[in-house]
Amino acid sequence: MRVANSTLLFVTSLFLLVSCAEKKEKKQEMVDAQKEMASTELTYDINNPKTILAAVAKASGGWNNLWKKKDVQYTYDYRYADGKADISTERYIFDSEASYGKYTKHEINVMPDQKGVVVQYFNGNETIVEVDGKKMDVPELVGVSDFLRKANYYWFTMPYKLNNKATIAKYLGQEEYNGIQYDKVEVSYDPAITGKEQNDMYIIYVNPETKLIDRFYFSLPFLGVNEPVIIANYFYENIKGQMISTKRTYFMPSENGYSEEPNLIQTLTDITFDNNFSAENLME
Repeated sequence: MRVANSTLLFVTSLFLLVSCAEKKEKKQEMVDAQKEMASTELTYDINNPKTILAAVAKASGGWNNLWKKKDVQYTYDYRYADGKADISTERYIFDSEASYGKYTKHEINVMPDQKGVVVQYFNGNETIVEVDGKKMDVPELVGVSDFLRKANYYWFTMPYKLNNKATIAKYLGQEEYNGIQYDKVEVSYDPAITGKEQNDMYIIYVNPETKLIDRFYFSLPFLGVNEPVIIANYFYENIKGQMISTKRTYFMPSENGYSEEPNLIQTLTDITFDNNFSAENLME
């Protein structure tokens, strides 16, 4: 097993991670699927682990309910243990997956050597990058910004996206953590559907009482981490009926195992839905 021991690799890899490379579904197909899920009585059956994933989506507030909220804005603090941070105002529109980030502080992943306010905007088709209002056309910068826009959107909507057509779910039994007996589910993806030879893998810890994912391990195969060994712990708040992971702590393995303190902490604050965002005003 190859595990990246570099702190820099860990930090940069997180923003490059965009879940399984599933082909983007058409908007109407997504709406129809969520309506069907909302109208179906869900079960939680360890003999059918996909029902556990469906229960996670429902317990998180349901994609259909999130969709009705149309858009979201929040303040995102992405902070490493030494105090360096990227701080952004994030905005997403759910039907187009448009993603906007305005960085007032960028010391890690977003142009750490550049002064000024950095704005990234993915409109559903292409990504635009601006520094203090000036458009930047450097291919490497646009590429990184494109990954980051899609990754941040994915992490916000992750509980609703695990159970897609490409998902292969396997129940791994129970494991105790912090006094709770969690149901463990391995989530991998069918390469024939994703079109990738190597896909991300998760081992999720589902609280059988709340049906929320409190903890999970994940892999980064394109960076040589081929097994799910990076740990994420999630802590939730109920925001307008959606269970949002407003605090996330990440632990990267080293030759000495895992540290007691997280390598990275992410916090989401000032979360508001239904802000009347559109393609025309998302960057205002």
